[in-house]
Amino acid sequence: MAKLKKKCDERLEHWFEEAMERIKKATGARTQVQLAEVLEVRQSSISDAKRRCSVPSDWFLKLYRSHGLNPNWLSDGQEPVYLNASRGAVAAENLLREAPASYGRANARGRVVQVSTMTGSSADPNVWAPQPTEDLSIPESYHRPELAVLRVDSAAMEPVILRGAFVGVDMAQRQHPDGDLCAVHFPHQGLLIRRVYYQDGQFVLRAEDKSHADLHVPAAEMAARTLGRVVWVMQNLNPLA
Repeated sequence: MAKLKKKCDERLEHWFEEAMERIKKATGARTQVQLAEVLEVRQSSISDAKRRCSVPSDWFLKLYRSHGLNPNWLSDGQEPVYLNASRGAVAAENLLREAPASYGRANARGRVVQVSTMTGSSADPNVWAPQPTEDLSIPESYHRPELAVLRVDSAAMEPVILRGAFVGVDMAQRQHPDGDLCAVHFPHQGLLIRRVYYQDGQFVLRAEDKSHADLHVPAAEMAARTLGRVVWVMQNLNPLA
C-alpha cells in the first residue's frame, strides 16, 4: 500500500513561511538563489520544500554548524536564537525585533537596516560615504535594492521632515522632477535634503523653512552630487516627553 503524503494545509503553510523567514533573517539570504548557496542545495530543493511545507532536518543541522543557530528557534521560534553565538552573523536582539509574518503580507514583515549620518564618513570633503551609527527596523515593502537610510540632522525641511526623522533614499532614482525631494551632497556639509527645481540651466534647491536660503547647483554637476530621491520618511509627530 502506497504511503500517504502529508497534506500541505494552511496551518503547515503558515509554519513553513515563518520558519523560512527566520532562516532568511538569520543568514541574510533574501532570495532563493542566496538561500540555496547558504544551505548548499539546489534551488529546486527549496521549491520542493515549499511545495511540501516541510523544512528538511539536515537544513537545521547545517545552519547550526555554519551559523550557530538553535534548531528549535528556527523551527518554532523558541529562544535562545543561538546555541553558539560566536558564529552568529546577526545580533539576536535584531532578529527578535520583528515577529515573522506571511510572505504575502509585505507590510507586516520587517527588515533591519543600517542608518547613516548626513555628514557621512569620507575624509575627502568632495565625496560622501555612509557612516552607519544605528539600526532601524523598517517594513519589508520599504526596502529597495539600492536603499540608503539617513537620520536627518537639520530643521531645514520642517514641518515636512522633522529633525531626527529617518528618510529612505533610493539611490537608483537620480532624476530631478520639479518639486521632488532629493538628497544632494555639498562639500564640507555632507548631504542636504531639498526640493529640487530646474531653472535657467541650473538646479535650485529649496528648503521648507524659508529662513534657509535657496541653493544653486550647475546642471553639469547635479548628477554627480545627487545621492538619490527620498522615497519615504519615518518620524514621530508626537514624541513622548
